[in-house]
Amino acid sequence: MKKVQVITDGACSGNPGPGGWAAVLRYNQHEKEMWGSEPHTTNNRMELMAAIEALRSLKEDCEIEVVTDSEYVKKGITEWIHGWKRKGWMTAAKKPVINQDLWKALDEQVNRHKTTWVWTKGHASHTDNNRCDELATRAAKEQNRSAAL
Repeated sequence: MKKVQVITDGACSGNPGPGGWAAVLRYNQHEKEMWGSEPHTTNNRMELMAAIEALRSLKEDCEIEVVTDSEYVKKGITEWIHGWKRKGWMTAAKKPVINQDLWKALDEQVNRHKTTWVWTKGHASHTDNNRCDELATRAAKEQNRSAAL
């Protein structure tokens, strides 16, 4: 099974507002950067989209280390999701899980692979996380510019 490292980040200009997501994928000596944007979204949605799109881009099942600076994403997919699924996608407060569509999409992708999740401090010394931040921020700004036209 191929071992891939996936580094992700999301950004939003306003929350909600124009947003961008980005990922860096590493396999042996290979590196792939990917990014996208949405005109009206939230930072949490962009953090989720980065992970979903990165995992979705892999054509075969892999052993993946996902590095994120979002505790929301890491805790959501490793801890909270189990209770949400047991409770029919309801929170402990008996309210529907926010971003449920993306959590379901992420769960589907995670179940294709063997994944481990690592949190890193954002805007710190992780080179690939900083690159993702740069790409996601640029995608959000470009989305903002195109929406203004």
